[in-house]
Amino acid sequence: MKLTCLQENLNKGLNIVGKAAAGRTTLPITNNVLISTDDGRLKLAATNLEMAISCWIGAKIEEEGSTTVPAKLLTEFVSSLPNDKIELNLNAKSKALNIKCARFEARITGVDAKDFPPVPKVGNGISTKINVEAFRQAVSEVVFASATDESRPVLTGVNAEFEGSTLTLAAADGFRLAVYKLPLLEAVKTATKVIIPARTLGELSRLASMDEEEALMINVDTAKSQILFRLKNIELVSQLVQGNFPQYNQIIPQSFTTKVVVDANQFLMATRTATIFARDGGGIVRLMMNPGGNNTPGKLTISARSEEVGDNTGELDAVVQGEEAKIAFNGKYLLDVLGVLKAQQVSLEVTSPSSPGVIKPVGADNYIHVIMPMFVQW
Repeated sequence: MKLTCLQENLNKGLNIVGKAAAGRTTLPITNNVLISTDDGRLKLAATNLEMAISCWIGAKIEEEGSTTVPAKLLTEFVSSLPNDKIELNLNAKSKALNIKCARFEARITGVDAKDFPPVPKVGNGISTKINVEAFRQAVSEVVFASATDESRPVLTGVNAEFEGSTLTLAAADGFRLAVYKLPLLEAVKTATKVIIPARTLGELSRLASMDEEEALMINVDTAKSQILFRLKNIELVSQLVQGNFPQYNQIIPQSFTTKVVVDANQFLMATRTATIFARDGGGIVRLMMNPGGNNTPGKLTISARSEEVGDNTGELDAVVQGEEAKIAFNGKYLLDVLGVLKAQQVSLEVTSPSSPGVIKPVGADNYIHVIMPMFVQW
């Protein structure tokens, strides 16, 4: 293998695929990145056996070939080089990859590409397209609600339902639930429900910001339990999570006794302030809703207290529909959802201090967030 490419392009490509390289593994070659020539371009690929990322960059290829070298070492070396042309030359006998850029040179011992795990091909099943920016927004408003605890594997993923021209993403960790609906650019022929690892979606969202493509291609093969995401120069293949996602519609309240509409940024700032005091008080943030009177506006009072540290109270003007109410939440859960919503106003619907609260963006009906309350002494 002999080729030249730009340092800037190789550096970007290595940063794209590097996150898929395994950290700790019983299969050492998954610490490596695959470097190969492919139809006049340079292909980079890395895998941790659960997820594989491939990336293609422009290169002037003189001799075809392939090898694998340690991903971290190569990435760190290339990133330290000047913005100039890089020459890659594979010594067939020693299997060492020679790298030359300006007045810098290195030799990295490689492992034969034949030993690298094959990147799965996902060709069967359903295929569709989706707007990249809409997908990134959907992922940001859902993925944080998935569980990090491996005790219930299905909750570490995001439930994805492809039906007609709609994709519904849902994530839950037992304490909260996020559901987002968004349109597909191409309708699916068969309704399909799968669980995508949250880490995969988080990684995909990062990659989508690095590619200029407007549409994201998706292929789902339920028989192989694999999903493929394709951008212009990037492909990500992931294993799906096995199991059945809980029937989450059953926990979404269908009615409320009190509804508060409030400025989203003010709500976020007041909650952030309250969590400073809530840290030493079990993370509990208390909300009180007052409809107000004829000449006084409704208000939302956000407070937190700790026996050892002290307490704080913040008041926000709000439109309060229904009766006076109070409820307590884990402050972190409130911050998580308020921090990703793009709407100027949000609504909070409650029924009782012991029933789930529902947060929605005002002016959009495609997102709902349910948070379980915390039981406190008022």
